[in-house]
Amino acid sequence: MNDLGRIEDLPLDYREQLGALNLVPLWPSLRGVMPAHVPTRKTQPTHWSYQQVKPLLLRAGALTPIEKAERRVLVLANPGHGLDKMQASAAIYLGMQLLLPGEWAPSHRHTPNAVRMVVEGEGAWTTVEGHKCPMSRGDLILTPTGLWHEHGHEGDQPVIWLDVLDLPLVYYMEASYHVNGDGQRQAVNPGQGHRQHARGGLRPTPVFQAADRRYPMLRYPWADARASLLSLAEDDPTLDFVQMTYINPQTGEDAENILGFYAVMLRPGQTCRLPARSPASVFHQVEGRSQVKMDGGLFTLESADTCCAPGFTAVELSNLSPSEPAFLFMADESPLHRKLGLFEVRR
Repeated sequence: MNDLGRIEDLPLDYREQLGALNLVPLWPSLRGVMPAHVPTRKTQPTHWSYQQVKPLLLRAGALTPIEKAERRVLVLANPGHGLDKMQASAAIYLGMQLLLPGEWAPSHRHTPNAVRMVVEGEGAWTTVEGHKCPMSRGDLILTPTGLWHEHGHEGDQPVIWLDVLDLPLVYYMEASYHVNGDGQRQAVNPGQGHRQHARGGLRPTPVFQAADRRYPMLRYPWADARASLLSLAEDDPTLDFVQMTYINPQTGEDAENILGFYAVMLRPGQTCRLPARSPASVFHQVEGRSQVKMDGGLFTLESADTCCAPGFTAVELSNLSPSEPAFLFMADESPLHRKLGLFEVRR
């Protein structure tokens, strides 16, 4: 029953008539688009070494001034999709971005959602719709769809961060575009959202005016995420997998609406197995050293290394230190899969 016939089995004149009318017979290609049990996946297990990426990124800084680049980025491309596609997975784009001391990347906005995971350096900032977010190692900063944002650097050393966007999906939907600003720096509003939401179980409750910010928290400091992971691990020693989800503190939903973002801790010497799930996942080492094992890939993640796991693939994470915890940032396509009713876990 698996033999549905080949396109070559059809007479040439019939195929030519179909093509002239923009018609395609389904049956020869049906199993290609709907295979049995497991989807066809172009995403391959892939590892990007930060120690190899960093010198090339710094050289890009010497070769191309920010005025010509606008955003100076090296894309972490998954070979399964082809390097020209600039995809880490079906819905995830990754890029390492460099900002040198004194540089300013002017305001723009775009339809893809983006987050920035700060990899290295101090003194840089991102302003989103007038809210200035300092950038420190491990911080997660949102630049959601349609919001004006710019980057600047007042320090004395290069600052590098990991960009994570839902660009492949938005591009596939023919909805990807950007708009440049007026060339002026944004006026900065007082206050920082993360300070308003710094205690678990409590949220600001406006009485005399309604909260009008769709994204009330744009910066998620690593110090807070790390402390939360340590508290969770201490509170429940039996917990197999110590993970916190970055959420919108007003709604409890994912921080952005297409991709999910998480802070993960592995106890000293711990190995844990994540079941095969439908979404693809990205792992980025924030602190420590880890080993990531999956069907088709075995990677050692040093500090700031990144790797990708395809969907429907079980992943084994191991902390290579017997005495210190390891911390990772994870991104995946779970919110998208849940919205589409496609989310699966296979044990």
